[in-house]
Amino acid sequence: MIRSVNNMFRYTLRCVNQCGLKEGLSVGPHQTHVGLNLTARPLSTLLQHTGRSGGQRNGPVCRPISTTRSVPSVPLDTDVLIVGGGVMGSSTAYWLKMFRNDLRVTVIEKDPRYTEASSPRSAGGIRQQFSTPENIQLSMWSMGFLREIDRHLSVSGEDGPDIQFRDYGYMILATDPHSAESMRRNNGIQTGQHGAAVKLLNTEQLTNTHPWMNCSDVLLASRGTDNEGFFDPWALLNAFRTKAASLGATYVHGDLAGFQLDDGQITHSVVKLSSDDTNVSIKARVVVNAAGAWSGAVAALAGIGTGPDTMSIPLPVEPRKRYIYILHCPRGPSPLPYNLITKEFYLFEQRKNPGYYLSGRSPDPEDEPAVDDLDVDYQYFDDHMWSHLMHRVPAFEELKVKGGWAGYYDYNTADQNAVFGHHPVVSNMYFVTGFSGHGIQQSAASGHATAQNILNQQYTDIDLSRLHFDRFIDNKLIFEDNVY
Repeated sequence: MIRSVNNMFRYTLRCVNQCGLKEGLSVGPHQTHVGLNLTARPLSTLLQHTGRSGGQRNGPVCRPISTTRSVPSVPLDTDVLIVGGGVMGSSTAYWLKMFRNDLRVTVIEKDPRYTEASSPRSAGGIRQQFSTPENIQLSMWSMGFLREIDRHLSVSGEDGPDIQFRDYGYMILATDPHSAESMRRNNGIQTGQHGAAVKLLNTEQLTNTHPWMNCSDVLLASRGTDNEGFFDPWALLNAFRTKAASLGATYVHGDLAGFQLDDGQITHSVVKLSSDDTNVSIKARVVVNAAGAWSGAVAALAGIGTGPDTMSIPLPVEPRKRYIYILHCPRGPSPLPYNLITKEFYLFEQRKNPGYYLSGRSPDPEDEPAVDDLDVDYQYFDDHMWSHLMHRVPAFEELKVKGGWAGYYDYNTADQNAVFGHHPVVSNMYFVTGFSGHGIQQSAASGHATAQNILNQQYTDIDLSRLHFDRFIDNKLIFEDNVY
């Protein structure tokens, strides 16, 4: 396992250099930890070690560090520093402030307009149809949150957020015996263990109810009948951020430049401010790595993946570029009764624009595009998608590509599942990353669980301990079958 994860080593070192770790900015010494049962101290204990109690605020909000000039509106001393102000970071900030409003929560975001951020570039689907119990539970919990979003994320004096949720489910097709068997097994987990509203359809049932679809090679289909659908990802991100800020979370426009560590623990985070390109050093008791596709690089700045023993194992999260194409076909199935997924493509209909669809796919390993930019490769659609769309929906012979966009997955190269919990050595760094394309739909539950774990060192709703960093050390990977 160490060998398989260490294929990230060169990548993380490259990211350390690209992220501006300068000579003289310490990332050590690193604590060697052989056992895997190191328990991070609860935040209340960390606060006590700095002369602060968990329930009472002492001292000024901002305490400048002598080696760094004071910058107005930038807290130089905070309880929790969140790296990444996208949907995961903002959800975590919201829940921390909801659980403990006296906490000082600071969020670092390098792209406050989110022009290249992954969250608003998502397709915005939510589904229960996963193979991993934790993913099923995270999506079901988040779905309950979204149904009551007005109650949770309304800001006093303003209308509640409109995320334009449309409840119309997913249909996943299996076209080979192995996929069909996996679908049956996953259905048992989804329905039998977790009560998800998912039913299986055989070829005859599918053919009788879907005359517009070529079902000749479909062996089995899985359809979600409730608690699945589509929402506006930008609206959800904005709602979390606005609510977190209204509760007192501070957002800082800047880029993480490095960490200062003492005895294996992060003491300060060095942030390059976008306003004037100066560096400030922010003292924090806890750091949350919610940097999405760049989380592996952030972890490397703390020495994770660049040291001896346990510290030689990197956080196996890197950016993977994905395309979403806008298609138009006036004779296509409309309204499309669900979001359709096959191993060759996924397909959503833009319900406000009948005949317009969103489609994409995860490329084969040999076709992975470079991540240097967010340009869209339309030739990829012609070469790898169009024939599959026409085969499945014959009317799509007349479709036209009207546009598209690209975004980044925070891709976990080890097992395509999220990473939660704290690092076993740098134990005041917590992770909420690595979702590999299904993050935004699970953001409400993931932020909630991360806040619980930071404050109480345990989970009370969904046990995510199997998804902690330790699994990369113990070679106990948790693979997710349904990543598209």
